[in-house]
Amino acid sequence: MTDLAGTWESTLSLLARARAGDQGALDDLFARYAPPLRRWASGRLPRWARDLADTPDLVQETLFRTFRNIEGFEHRGEGALQAYLRQAVMNGIREELRKTRTRPRSVELDPERPDDGPSPLEAAIGSEALERYERALAGLRAEDRELVIARVELGLTYSEIAASSGKPSANAARMATVRALTVLAEAMGEGRRATD
Repeated sequence: MTDLAGTWESTLSLLARARAGDQGALDDLFARYAPPLRRWASGRLPRWARDLADTPDLVQETLFRTFRNIEGFEHRGEGALQAYLRQAVMNGIREELRKTRTRPRSVELDPERPDDGPSPLEAAIGSEALERYERALAGLRAEDRELVIARVELGLTYSEIAASSGKPSANAARMATVRALTVLAEAMGEGRRATD
């Protein structure tokens, strides 16, 4: 990938070169995948956890770790690397959230070994619904978006959401999250009607 006007080398070819130790191929992979991952990850790291890590820094660090161990990646078709990297970034976000908790961690996850399958969210709702979800999520207020992500994508309990978002109780966190999810569902419904 010498210039943007030229023909881009295939991801599979870049992966093969990177596995053979070609630093230029790693640089090309990073340049290709970092910008879309930064856009995707934007807003997924809750405001209260951003003091520890900035989202672009988290994406960059995750890509460095992942590409350093690229020989562990098994290419399974178009879009496989993008899904693998998204899951690695989501694992990095989860790790940052764990660092912010005051209680000790019960399980240490290996950030070097991200899941290469579809995320639980992607498996549950499918690609078309995922696109509607992403659009609707982007349209929410920042606080509502963080509540939805904490509950739906990160699987936090209402007690954990209350502690991390400054809500006075688990019940207050539950009520705020349910309201945010209701707004999200309405926006997703409007998105479905617009495409029909």
